[in-house]
Amino acid sequence: MTDLSSALWRKSTYSTEQGTCVESAVNVPGVGAVRDSKAPEQGVLVFSPTQPQGFLAAAGSGRFDR
Repeated sequence: MTDLSSALWRKSTYSTEQGTCVESAVNVPGVGAVRDSKAPEQGVLVFSPTQPQGFLAAAGSGRFDR
């Protein structure tokens, strides 16, 4: 379990007023953490530094296409 009690959250520059709002923790070494900035109480997605790279590579190769 990653302690995020002192995490500093930064809102994505891609966030919009229409509801696409993501924040990432910027001061938690060794992990990535993201949450919905409009509903932070609903939880946080925590991952290792290499997991987003693997996901993006798989998505780019069409692995998740229907």
